[in-house]
Amino acid sequence: MTPRSPANTPPYLRFLQQLKTCFPVPVSEPVMDGYFVHTVSRFLDRVDDLKSAAPLLGQSRQAHYQNSLGEGFPEETQTVEEVTKLLTEYCQGMPIWAHPNSQVNVVPPTTIPSITAFVAAAIYNPNIIWDEYSARFAEAEIQTVSMASDLIGYDPQRSGGVFTFSGTGTNFYGCKLGIEKALGGRAMQEGIREDVKIVSSAVSHYSRLNVSGWLGVGMKNLVTIPTNSDNDMSLPLLEDYLRRAFDAGEKVGVIIATMGTTDAFGLDDLGAIVRLRDRLAQEYGLKQPPHIHADAVIGWVWSVFRDYDFAANPLGFRNRTLKALQHSLGRLGDLAQADSLGIDFHKTGYAPYLSSLFLVKDRRDLSLLSRHPEEMPYLYQFGSYHPGIYTLECSRPGSGALAAFANIRLLGKQGYRVLIGHAVEMAEMLRERLEAHPFIQVVNDRNFGPVTLFRVYPPGVEAQAEFRREVKDPAYREQLEAHNFFNRRIFQLIHDRAMRGEGVLLSWTDACRHAQYGKDEGPPIAALKSFILSPWTDLAAVDMVARQVVEVRNQMESER
Repeated sequence: MTPRSPANTPPYLRFLQQLKTCFPVPVSEPVMDGYFVHTVSRFLDRVDDLKSAAPLLGQSRQAHYQNSLGEGFPEETQTVEEVTKLLTEYCQGMPIWAHPNSQVNVVPPTTIPSITAFVAAAIYNPNIIWDEYSARFAEAEIQTVSMASDLIGYDPQRSGGVFTFSGTGTNFYGCKLGIEKALGGRAMQEGIREDVKIVSSAVSHYSRLNVSGWLGVGMKNLVTIPTNSDNDMSLPLLEDYLRRAFDAGEKVGVIIATMGTTDAFGLDDLGAIVRLRDRLAQEYGLKQPPHIHADAVIGWVWSVFRDYDFAANPLGFRNRTLKALQHSLGRLGDLAQADSLGIDFHKTGYAPYLSSLFLVKDRRDLSLLSRHPEEMPYLYQFGSYHPGIYTLECSRPGSGALAAFANIRLLGKQGYRVLIGHAVEMAEMLRERLEAHPFIQVVNDRNFGPVTLFRVYPPGVEAQAEFRREVKDPAYREQLEAHNFFNRRIFQLIHDRAMRGEGVLLSWTDACRHAQYGKDEGPPIAALKSFILSPWTDLAAVDMVARQVVEVRNQMESER
């Protein structure tokens, strides 16, 4: 066959040659390799130009999502340079989580090695459905499962786990195992033919709603146990419910113990929950006790203090910080008692989204989720790691596993102790400054993590006494709701300052908890929220929070 001359080359091949320059080259080629590095470097330079005193990139803008709905699919191609410049524009207004004045929810800055791990996965696109498609990315997952198991106290020789799509995914896996156990392993094949209960606390993550609905259990079978004043599940009320359920012959598939609530850093008493489960299982002669899943996506990292010498305190934390860490460890040191648990490295692990790990104490439990290899005829001809047989996902990127692996190797226990200890120390110093004002009430004062929830009251109102009345006295419903509005206005003014680069960017919650009028649930209690995770947050940022709250409160009073 005669080769085509340039003159009779089909147009698509000429276009193809141009499109090849949009991809990293598959073999070493210095010019194109340099072009790739230059392109990424130029993008980073442009993004760096967006940084300012404000804790966000460029200027905050009101997104016009309605206009975006009319966007059509383009006909023509654009150059790499044009699209890269466009991507820079889409970074406008993005918060900078590492900024010392960024104290927003539970979003951390990311380490350089974990970013590099995501870059590696983006270039080479591993799929950990199979080691043949993921090479040593799969090995990173296996090693990270082992290291995380060792950290929390599981036996790495017996435990198992997989990286999944989010903290919701870890709860999804834990609840699925509980359902399979409760139904004798039949649900995967036969479906759910009878009611199965999922039990969690009233302040557990709202993903419990997703999980119960999407698993087919139904939200009506989601049992919510009220919490105590320190945001942990009430054990007497849990026992009361379980006894009623077992007396009625109901199946309780799983109990979710929340080990670090998103709003208040509330910690359920996991050890006591396990002991209660075991005692009732023996008393009622249960063939299959409820599976206990620890939603530890935030609190898992406190396990690095399990073998810290608090008496010698080699890192030199203040006494208040030491007490806070020890208090939290009193609950988080029990993680190994759970049948399974979830870990988010993209929260307190300082890795990019998404990097969530589901761990199970006994890897044999994963067989309850498995399918037959012959049902996937185009996979598993080679290799020895085939997690796709039991994972929900058919496509699982290697980015999360490699990023978690990178951060564990980078930081070790000591690095994580420093990062978490610093965050708690800054939070405790913030609380000291807020507590100095009689018109400010810290509302999660018995939760000792990096998050501080607080309410601000108008002149003439003593915060501590007012808050107690709001929580318990139905006669104060109207005042509670008025103070919610008052605090919302303070938050808005503080937020406006931060957007101008003049203050600290805080968070807000519409309901850190609800008032409790006897057995009746009252209205939600709103609060301002500081969540410190950045290693750059310092005393100046902490002082600024307290100062701007006072200034904004005075501003509101002068405008009345």
